[in-house]
Amino acid sequence: MPNHNEILNDVYNRALEATAENDYTTTMPQEDAEQIELLVARSENNKGMVAVLTTLLVHKIVEPEQDIRNHQAKIPNGFAGRTIDKDCITPFLKSVSFPAMAESGWLTRSFEQTHPYDFNYPGNITPKKVKTAFLYVLDRVQVQGLSANDVLLYFFKLLIKQRDDLSIELAKPHSLSISKIIKLLEKHFTYRYTCAGASRLPTLAIYAAYQCMMGQLARFKDKELCPLVSHNSADAQSGRIGDIDVNNENGTAFEGVEIKHEIQITRQLVTDAYEKFKIYNTERYYLLTTANMDSADWDAIDLEIQRIAQIHGCQVIVNGVYTTLKYYLRLVTEPAEFIDRYVELLKVDESIKFQHKTVWNEIISQGI
Repeated sequence: MPNHNEILNDVYNRALEATAENDYTTTMPQEDAEQIELLVARSENNKGMVAVLTTLLVHKIVEPEQDIRNHQAKIPNGFAGRTIDKDCITPFLKSVSFPAMAESGWLTRSFEQTHPYDFNYPGNITPKKVKTAFLYVLDRVQVQGLSANDVLLYFFKLLIKQRDDLSIELAKPHSLSISKIIKLLEKHFTYRYTCAGASRLPTLAIYAAYQCMMGQLARFKDKELCPLVSHNSADAQSGRIGDIDVNNENGTAFEGVEIKHEIQITRQLVTDAYEKFKIYNTERYYLLTTANMDSADWDAIDLEIQRIAQIHGCQVIVNGVYTTLKYYLRLVTEPAEFIDRYVELLKVDESIKFQHKTVWNEIISQGI
């Protein structure tokens, strides 16, 4: 039988996987979903409720026969909910940046009374609609058989969305040398995140560099930097030739960039790229990666690049993300502009999660 920590991590990871695909749905009846949505909407002001409800739902999964409304050992057929919360739940909530109390949700007078959490519970949980929704959800789980697992999964999905949507002030360090900027980005890209979306970070960095170059380099005079498309959009569906596209005035493809994170470039990837731009008069196409290319089959890659140049004329360039960024930053007038643009992209890109933002600030605070 899994323990409380195992349940927490399992449900949270499933919620993360779902929200990474923008799945915030549930199979529960609409009325049940609406009550949980109300609780999440009030979670920042009712942190004790978050801890208590999470504790009860997790404990119901661990011990299905327990009446979770009997939240204290002093209550007949009860259990020590506060101990579980203090030891497992609140530390977990803090670790994932969900609304959390300092120590336990049971330290608030509105939840600590020695009465079952049924519709007669006398505790002064405010506002009244939160008390009604809280007791309703527990009744649906304990009395009417609603799945505690389903409730907790939807609760976590919505808490993740709320957390990720919260505005966070991102650091914008200026007066950094190019070498320090590259080290900063490498740390940000390669941090071992527990959420999806890290592969989007190199794309945002290269795009920020293009934003800086467009108005400064003669090569891009009268050219258009296309808006970024969703990280999950297929190129064929979006009509794009790469992760980043620069077009001519007439809308045809001038330059494309495809970016891989921790994936080595192969001859097949070069061939696949050609299929995307072969019908256009594309002048350059970059295949960039954060992976180490020392063991790559460069002979095969170069042969394919030469073949494409002969039959099409496009210059295909395979390179590292960091090497490319270093070169681009030498071309722009003020590298600080690059930092500003990268941070702005972190704020608005839908693939970027709360953890990516907090890690950025942590790296900045630690110094380079």
